[in-house]
Amino acid sequence: MSAASQPRPAAKAQGIRQAMSGLHTWTGLLLGWFLYAMFLTGTVSYFKNEITQWMQPELPPASQAAEPALAAQRVGDAMARLAPNSPRWLISLPDERSTAALVFWSPAENPDKRGFEHSLFDPATGARLEDVARDTRGGEFFYRFHFQFHYMPVMWGRYLAGLCAMFMLVAIVSGVITHKKIFADFFTFRWGKGQRSWLDAHNALSVLGLPFHLMITYTGLVTLALMYMPWASLATDMTAQQRQEASLQLNAFIAPGKPTGQAAPLAPLADMVRQAEQRWGPGQVGRLNITQPGDAGARVAVIRGDHGRVSFSPQFLLFDGASGALLQAQDRVGAAAETRGVLYALHLGRFGDLATRWLYFLVSLAGTAMVGTGLVLWTVKRRSKLPDPDRPHFSMRLVERLNIATIAGLSIGMAAMLWANRLLPLGMAQRAEWEIHAMFIAWGAALFWALGRPAKRAWVELLWTAAAMLALLPVANALTTDRGLHASLRHGDWVFAGMDLMLLALAALHAHLALRTRRHRPQARPARAARTAAMPQTEAQA
Repeated sequence: MSAASQPRPAAKAQGIRQAMSGLHTWTGLLLGWFLYAMFLTGTVSYFKNEITQWMQPELPPASQAAEPALAAQRVGDAMARLAPNSPRWLISLPDERSTAALVFWSPAENPDKRGFEHSLFDPATGARLEDVARDTRGGEFFYRFHFQFHYMPVMWGRYLAGLCAMFMLVAIVSGVITHKKIFADFFTFRWGKGQRSWLDAHNALSVLGLPFHLMITYTGLVTLALMYMPWASLATDMTAQQRQEASLQLNAFIAPGKPTGQAAPLAPLADMVRQAEQRWGPGQVGRLNITQPGDAGARVAVIRGDHGRVSFSPQFLLFDGASGALLQAQDRVGAAAETRGVLYALHLGRFGDLATRWLYFLVSLAGTAMVGTGLVLWTVKRRSKLPDPDRPHFSMRLVERLNIATIAGLSIGMAAMLWANRLLPLGMAQRAEWEIHAMFIAWGAALFWALGRPAKRAWVELLWTAAAMLALLPVANALTTDRGLHASLRHGDWVFAGMDLMLLALAALHAHLALRTRRHRPQARPARAARTAAMPQTEAQA
């Protein structure tokens, strides 16, 4: 009796792993193409400020020469001339990673209109840089795309991103359960073994950044948790004052309020910024939120920046805009809001120095490769089991082409956006939008090419195309600007030099993948019928 019952626990455990294997496979596949795009664009977003600088070569290199207090005063004076009747100004001060002050303001003609006008300002002079720097979304586009996509309403995009993140979380947990030797397999890699090699690569990339992958996926869900699950806040019976206080626990968004109708100039912004720096330290002021400027009811929120703080919870000083008197100081929030702030900061990684951002970038790039190898492994594994691998059925061909268009095509699309940044006329209407259109046009062209070519040839051709586009971008940069690689290295302009060198490194990576794909020869597998016939005999002997 006891001997007969011994195999049952093993059979039960094997059933759990098999169930998790199916869950891991299908959650990874069904939204894997979206996840790959989210991971890759999120990866490059860790250097979104540097990408934006590269895409605006007319601006001088970033420096800390302009004192934050003086920069805020100069930009505030410029805004008083440019948009004196606007109900809100949002001023982001420059730092060591940004060149200019970025200002958003509500249009005075239609203050209820959704969206803002925006412009760049020189922090040293207060001059508007609209006619100096080319119009571009820069690295900010990749950051926004990775959690809200494009060409769809923002809320729909964020809900889709949340669904993808939930699938990713399920895929990670089920993958750990499925691979009982996942940590041992991390130290094993077999080149040129077809399916076995893809599985080894997938396992190694998964284990390499497993804590990071869990953290980045879970914190990504937490950042928009109130949008996905708003029921608690909706069910709570709070007054308007209580709701405003709760909102300030999550962000420093000060409601404009109604103007008094009594004109009053703003008190010196420089004094407010200096007072904030005395409280938080030099260089810790990130932005200003000014409501009803030029009115006696004006309010100025001086908000602490994210650098050096492992929390995204808002800290700010609220001043009376007319008198400059301090009205409110928020240096800490509740435990729940602080927990959310820490998780949010871990996801964004803005607290870290250059080395930390590179670590985020490299581990996130490994996560991108993890998703990509998982997508390829699905097709490699199933193609080998087909009666005729050279004649796959429609669903197999569709998944293969989507893999090619997503993995190789996205690289082509992102490179096309950088090419458009260098080649489109500087005075072109809606220039920033056409940079983005160029990305999707190139990405769509890669999909059509993949649909019309044999799978292996499509892989090789599109990977070589991506390698060529990436490798020639530094050449285009040198021909169209005075900040080419040689000049950047000579002047110590590490943002431009680093961008060009990274483009060359990515080009080499795509070229390596193209060569390995072209040289790959699938190995012959033993006849399945013979193996299947032998299985009953083996089981009978056991």
